[in-house]
This record gives sequence, structure tokens and C-alpha cells, in this order.
Amino acid sequence: MNLSSWKGKVQSFKQNIYALYLATQDPRVPLLAKIIISLVVAYVLSPIDFIPDFIPIIGYLDDLLLVPIGIWLAIRLIPLTVWKECQTQAAKNSIKLRGSSVVGAIIITLWLLIAVVVGVWISY
Repeated sequence: MNLSSWKGKVQSFKQNIYALYLATQDPRVPLLAKIIISLVVAYVLSPIDFIPDFIPIIGYLDDLLLVPIGIWLAIRLIPLTVWKECQTQAAKNSIKLRGSSVVGAIIITLWLLIAVVVGVWISY
């Protein structure tokens, strides 16, 4: 693969991610699809993985498997006409993603809350 091929794939990925965001804003999209999209985004942005990335090879398997499966499942749950509209709109409008410390703090808080709940549940 050459560099322009990779750039095309990255651009397509960015447009699909933006189309998924647009789908979450559409009332015709089922709640389950919106939940899956939110979980995938939270997992991608979260500093905590199921398998830590510092473990050679295996550490990246969860990212390489769970994220694409989650995206695929969310797209399958979105009605085809809605998905096509979101893709078209995403292709017309590019976005600039920027980090947010508020979003990061919310994600870390949620993971800590989940860890506490699991810890309490295990201790019983």
C-alpha cells in the first residue's frame, strides 16, 4: 500500500466516524444503535482498555477487534436510508476534532465508578 491509499482510508474512516456522530443526532436511529455508538466512542477515548496496551501484540487486539466490531454493529442497526444521508452529510462537511479535558474527566469518572461498583459486587 502506498501513502495516498492510507490517506484515503483514514479520510474514509474519519467521514464514517462523523457520519456515526450525525446518526446519533437523528431521531430515526434506534436507541440501541445510539448506545453502541456511545460505548464505542467512550472505549476509544478511554485511557483504560480491557487488555492493557503495554502487553506486546495482545494489548492491541482488543482495540483492533472491539472497535471495528462495535462500529460495524452500530452501522448495521442504523436504517440504510438514514445511514446514506449521514454519510452524504459527513462527506459535505468536514470536522476538526479537538480534545476536551471535560470529556476526559467524565470518561475517567465513569470508569472509576464502574471499577468501584465491580469491586463492591466482587467483595460480596
